[in-house]
Amino acid sequence: MNISVGDVLTWKRTFNEEETLQFAELSGDQGRHHMERDEKGRLMVHGLFTASIGTKIGGDLNYIAKEMVSEYIRPVFTGDTITCEVTITQVEQKKGFKEVAMSSVYRNQHDKDVLIGSSHGIIRES
Repeated sequence: MNISVGDVLTWKRTFNEEETLQFAELSGDQGRHHMERDEKGRLMVHGLFTASIGTKIGGDLNYIAKEMVSEYIRPVFTGDTITCEVTITQVEQKKGFKEVAMSSVYRNQHDKDVLIGSSHGIIRES
């Protein structure tokens, strides 16, 4: 895949209760704030589960992250639809790979930021 500075890639998903409980089981993070329902009957989705939306985009690029930084702005709950928007901020050709940097913004269905982040890593050439 050919990428350039300024390219924007997006992916979205709606979090459901079953997957959130599976993530709690797989990760071992069964903190009360994730396991007890709020006043609307929803579960709070784990931050790393929310951040995993961006890994779909990274996988499509065959991107190998070296560093990922995330700032969690507001909680995500089951039933929320989150869109991850990744912007390529740096592409530098090296011998056999590209060094890549990107920024990301995750927004809920109300267009409110829930997570912002950045990452840098590499994309190997075939």
